[in-house]
Amino acid sequence: MNIILPVAGLGTRLRPHTWSRPKPLVSLAGRTVLDHVLARLEPLNLEKVVFVTGYLGDQIEAYVKANYSFDSAFVEQSQPKGQSHAIIEARGLVTGPTMVVFPDMVFDAEMSGLQGGNVDGAIFVKEVEDPSRFGVVVLDDGRITRLVEKPDVPVSNLAVMGAYYFARIEDLFDAIDTQLDQDIQTKGEYFIADAIQLMIDGGAKFSAPVASVWEDCGTLDALLDTNRYLLSTLESSAASAGSVFIPPVCVAASASVTNSIIGPYASIGGNAVVDGSIVRDSIVDEGASVSSAILERSLVGRHAQVIGNAVRLNIGDTSEVSLSSRTDKDQ
Repeated sequence: MNIILPVAGLGTRLRPHTWSRPKPLVSLAGRTVLDHVLARLEPLNLEKVVFVTGYLGDQIEAYVKANYSFDSAFVEQSQPKGQSHAIIEARGLVTGPTMVVFPDMVFDAEMSGLQGGNVDGAIFVKEVEDPSRFGVVVLDDGRITRLVEKPDVPVSNLAVMGAYYFARIEDLFDAIDTQLDQDIQTKGEYFIADAIQLMIDGGAKFSAPVASVWEDCGTLDALLDTNRYLLSTLESSAASAGSVFIPPVCVAASASVTNSIIGPYASIGGNAVVDGSIVRDSIVDEGASVSSAILERSLVGRHAQVIGNAVRLNIGDTSEVSLSSRTDKDQ
């Protein structure tokens, strides 16, 4: 199986962390987002993986070459004109059965039978309560007939996740050619959904496998929620004199944690230093330092420093002291 990973996005919803690194390399549960995506694709016996890069793409190329041995290729998206425009850049690098996966989410789905099915492609979906927030597929006798972007009137609860299979990637390339020639855009961009709709209108058969897990990584809150999910699936292993670890946690072996409470749902990166602090439901990245602080629902970037204040009190009976930064109006 070949893989195309469009990784050219700016990751604006994860700023400031994506000013200095591409979104797929943001830390998540002790690894990068990209690592978690590739871990779910490796059982497909990867033949070739094409990365369509853009902003800070040299970092992705260096990371992949340093950490993976599969056959990889890197091509830069010439202009930020949308998904289809990125995918067509991979033409000439892959042929035959290919998956296109947008690596800004973590998903689990059955993929072993893709190449044996009597279909031209598959769009992986997940059932959602509010389909108006997503692109959805409409089915007829198990086959996809339409793709609808954020429907005002509920036509389906099967949301498109961002993972696609094509029995012949050449067919998608041809559909994108037509899309570009006819200037078929949605909100000023060339989306893969419009290219696939051209294929379906031309007679192509697409199935809609339902994923068991779909976790977004596109915003701070979504990333932290996905961190919680991934940590809940891992075995926690952390120990340090004078500190308490409340699982699930992920603490790198090279991290230094002293006199602190870590967890639940906390990830501490390599060479990070945490002292005299409480860190829960947060990600502290590689080389970061946290001292005398209480962190919750926080993301601390690489080599960043967080320094809190220790307080000494001598309080008499029935006293009330609030150390909150909130004002009476906030309360």
